[in-house]
Amino acid sequence: MNRRDTASAPSPAAARLRRTRRLMTLLFAATTAACLVVLAVVAIRIDSASRRSGLDHEVGSRAAGLSRAVWFDDAGVLHLEPLREDELAQGAQVLAVLQAAPGKTPTVRNVVPGRSALPDTDRLDEVWHSVLDEQGTVQVSASATKGGRLRWAAAPVWDGDRIGAAVLVGTELARSEHDHDLLVRWLALGCTALVCCAAAVGHLLSGRAMRPALRGLGQQEQFLAEAAHELRTPLATLRLVVERNGPSDEALRLVDRLSRLVTGLLARARLESGAQRVELVRLRLDQLVETTVEELPEHASVTVTAEPVVVLGDPDLLAQAVRNLVENAQRHGGPTGSPVEVAVTPGLVTVRDHGDGVPLADRERVFARGVTRTGPGTGAGLAIVRWVAGLHHGTARLTDAPGGGLLAELRLPTDAPPPSSSSSHEGPGTVGA
Repeated sequence: MNRRDTASAPSPAAARLRRTRRLMTLLFAATTAACLVVLAVVAIRIDSASRRSGLDHEVGSRAAGLSRAVWFDDAGVLHLEPLREDELAQGAQVLAVLQAAPGKTPTVRNVVPGRSALPDTDRLDEVWHSVLDEQGTVQVSASATKGGRLRWAAAPVWDGDRIGAAVLVGTELARSEHDHDLLVRWLALGCTALVCCAAAVGHLLSGRAMRPALRGLGQQEQFLAEAAHELRTPLATLRLVVERNGPSDEALRLVDRLSRLVTGLLARARLESGAQRVELVRLRLDQLVETTVEELPEHASVTVTAEPVVVLGDPDLLAQAVRNLVENAQRHGGPTGSPVEVAVTPGLVTVRDHGDGVPLADRERVFARGVTRTGPGTGAGLAIVRWVAGLHHGTARLTDAPGGGLLAELRLPTDAPPPSSSSSHEGPGTVGA
């Protein structure tokens, strides 16, 4: 993808805003879903506990009431006749009476609707012993012999001072579980619908919230494009006028420098605003430096010593950084024509001048905008150098040169991270991947 294709595509800043909008929609939906899930779980547990409590109350009350209807006479005979007329007995789904002599296995009497509706013998024996241990009504869940899960309640029938029998009442769990499952399905369906509605509302609200930002980005990109055109056109015209009215090397040099400065500032503005992305390619750093120095108006006093070096970078930005370093050395490194030495080694570009240097306390300050080596001003050269170094995960600094002068270093990692977007942009020293 070349720069013209990049310009026609959505800007990186707009793409980031759209990704942020999708992320906000996702977070809004996820937060809503989490809240609804918590509420649904609470509702499901409350419903389950309520249904279980209702069943326990129903079978427990029925068993306790029927246990008071039957009775032992003085001869120890259990009378079950009242069960035939009691409304509680007629409304029971499963009804049985367990009777046992002390230390004996209980026998089953008066089973309604049939023996297969009761649990197996071992389970009945456990229920009986639970009644003896608790000395009151017990409730358990157990499957019937014929299948199906039931909730049971067993209430003791006293024969004097001992428990001689127990009334066993059971009710099926299937209907209650079916109603509970239906509630769960409706909750799941309702929560899904609400999450979808929340996602749609969140997407709409985030879109409205970001609309001014997108509009501002569009206006900024349009301004930068118009500024680039409006600034480059008079500079080109000024250069023609200077050449036509008697070429002046100094005037041409200033026009060229101003043109490069405007181009660099506009490129920086577009990158920092997100209107353009940095395009990194594998390139020959030594060839790029040599080409950049040869294009300078006053390159006769500049010597280049370079080793073959391949880095990952943006050719235009690196060329601008190298150009700024060399022009800074030419401008502040002594009288006009003072020698400047440029060296390229693996991961490092150094530019040496023979000027007075920069005090140690000011070596960081000169990389700020509006500060030059001679003090406050309108300089942006070294600030751009450090900015370009940061974009390439590198560094820029000033040190004392051996034997006097100043040494400016642009250090680039040789194991730079892969580019965020592929590019076929060709420039000086570009290497095929």
